Amino acid sequence: MARREGAVGETGAVSVPSTVPRVRLLALIAVLILAADIATKVVGVALLEGREPVELLGGLINLQLVRNPGAAFSLATGYTWVLSLVALGVVVVIIRVSRKLQSTGWAVALGLILGGALGNLTDRIFRAPGPLQGHVVDLVSPFAPDGRVFPVFNLADSSIVCGGALLVILALLGRELDGTRTPSKKDAQKESQKESQEGSAGE
Repeated sequence: MARREGAVGETGAVSVPSTVPRVRLLALIAVLILAADIATKVVGVALLEGREPVELLGGLINLQLVRNPGAAFSLATGYTWVLSLVALGVVVVIIRVSRKLQSTGWAVALGLILGGALGNLTDRIFRAPGPLQGHVVDLVSPFAPDGRVFPVFNLADSSIVCGGALLVILALLGRELDGTRTPSKKDAQKESQKESQEGSAGE
């Protein structure tokens, strides 16, 4: 008797759908990113509030408290409530697509994006000036203070960017959400040539 995924077999054991481990990995990464982001922001506010930027590595990294009403890397300031709704939408979409998740790479990428989105969304909900309008805490200013060379950012921003970059790489490699791989044009041509040669040999 064949056993279906998620069904009870003859031995009474329940087989685990292949999506479950990936969803767990996604959730674990998101929770770790969220916890680390909240922790760094709490410590950053406590240590950097009202202080001049702290130089590290000879000024390569500058720790500086900036309250950002915009998106990642201080973009789109003035649209805080819109960005909050966008972040909520991202969270909902990731949760919905996770039901089809069977790729470890996609689980890691979506976990990074979800954790980052939740980190900044937490600021927008709970920080001043009010719900959905709260300013995000940014802490890292590379190369020079005040974002003069590169925008000031936080751990959540980095996580979102890394997750997005991983999604691009997976797309270029043809890796799909369900764990399948889309053949490249080169692979398709080879397969077509192989089928042609097999057809010619059979005639």
